[in-house]
Amino acid sequence: MEIKRAGSQPSRPGPADWFTGAVRLDPLFASAAPARAAGAAVTFEPGARTAWHTHPLGQTLIVTAGAGRAQRWGGPVEEIRPGDVVWFPPGEKHWHGAAPTTAMTHIAIQEALDGKTVDWLEKVSDGQYAGS
Repeated sequence: MEIKRAGSQPSRPGPADWFTGAVRLDPLFASAAPARAAGAAVTFEPGARTAWHTHPLGQTLIVTAGAGRAQRWGGPVEEIRPGDVVWFPPGEKHWHGAAPTTAMTHIAIQEALDGKTVDWLEKVSDGQYAGS
């Protein structure tokens, strides 16, 4: 058994190459082999969002606070709220982030394939974020 105590892992800002706006990443867990799951709490300030990206084995988001948005490539921008659970299948191009005027926090869980959990792509434009 391993217990990771709250506050024992430092927060870090979301890298500008992967995010638009102010984002904070708080690591929760990273499993040791042969397990391959990892999780983090991610907080997006109003208007902040990820770049488009994919996950080789998919990703689950559990919204814990605020109001957010998520979109899969070719689909509509969807509103997400606390208690919502969002699943992106393996390889599905998507983004997620806060609503324009409200911050949002979610827990992100994904698995590594050959040591990789995500493939980052281009930034989400303001028009894409607005759903236009």
